[in-house]
Amino acid sequence: MVGAGIWGTSLALRLAESGWRVTLIEQYAPGHLRQASAGETRLLSCSHGHDDWYARMAWKARDGWRRLGERAGEEVFLETGVMLFARQEHGWEAASTQVLKNLDIPFEVLDPADAGRAFPDFRGDDLSFVLREPRSGVLRARRATQLTARLAQAAGVTMVRAEARPAPGGGVRVDGETRTADRVVWACGAWLPALFDLPLTVTRQDTLHFDAPAAWASIPAYAEYDSSAYGHGDLDGLGMKATSDVEGPPYDPATGTRQILPASETLARDYLRRRFPALAAAPVLFSQVCQYALTADAEWIIAQVRAGEWVLGGDSGHGFKHAPALADYLADILDGSAEPDPRFGLHPRSATRGLRTSGQTG
Repeated sequence: MVGAGIWGTSLALRLAESGWRVTLIEQYAPGHLRQASAGETRLLSCSHGHDDWYARMAWKARDGWRRLGERAGEEVFLETGVMLFARQEHGWEAASTQVLKNLDIPFEVLDPADAGRAFPDFRGDDLSFVLREPRSGVLRARRATQLTARLAQAAGVTMVRAEARPAPGGGVRVDGETRTADRVVWACGAWLPALFDLPLTVTRQDTLHFDAPAAWASIPAYAEYDSSAYGHGDLDGLGMKATSDVEGPPYDPATGTRQILPASETLARDYLRRRFPALAAAPVLFSQVCQYALTADAEWIIAQVRAGEWVLGGDSGHGFKHAPALADYLADILDGSAEPDPRFGLHPRSATRGLRTSGQTG
């Protein structure tokens, strides 16, 4: 297996505990700052518009994260609740409520004024309603990646620190040597387009955390589909997260600068000014450059590219939270007991963002 981000480490752990002999190759280290998985936090929400496959997967993953935290002796999932701000009466959030209801996933539909009481300062006069997921929350993403890697090694996974490339005749080329295996899995995130011809683009995504008063520490996580914005309260002293989910410019994860763009701060402040006006001028306390590996339709790629060799990619900004449940799904595919859903194939993709936020297409 190549790539020790959250997808690679979760799958390696799952396979090792099922009796597979697993070697995991990573050019840096689990949780290194060039990984998308090294973002300090990620939201876990079960709402995905009309789609029930991802909603079901996220709900299952929530339990997986709780179990992982118990095993590691650290809390990686915080049940803060998630507020989804709906600007349209019959939009993405309304579609999500029907799916959550069908799957018996807890939710509430709140009047904006009632929802606003959860925040020290809130402007919701342009909202139709607020969808609250009380059992959802925030993941300590970077730490979760490191802990998953640690558990994988304890389960017998062999970690190899090296750069890997596809060998011309099949297998993995590492330090001048070709390694082969019954199954090879490439879970390389933003590095995949340089290794295989895939329908992926890589964008830079700047995240910002603001120095907010103590009252903001305990707020729910939040997201707004139509504004492509999301965030949460102060976690681990990093500040209140308020950042844009709009796709950034093309990005090379190996050579790209790790300083955020002024335009990213402008987007975040514009959102704060509209939704949480008291924080519009709050100082930036912490910032980080991450990246998305995007398919046009935000669906993932789970496909066989050569005999016995699989690629996993297209996390599209909503892949991290699913990792524990996705590992179970992938394990069944690799042992031949299941086939991947056709949606994850290498077919041409049509531009849409219905699974996470409206992005640049909203």
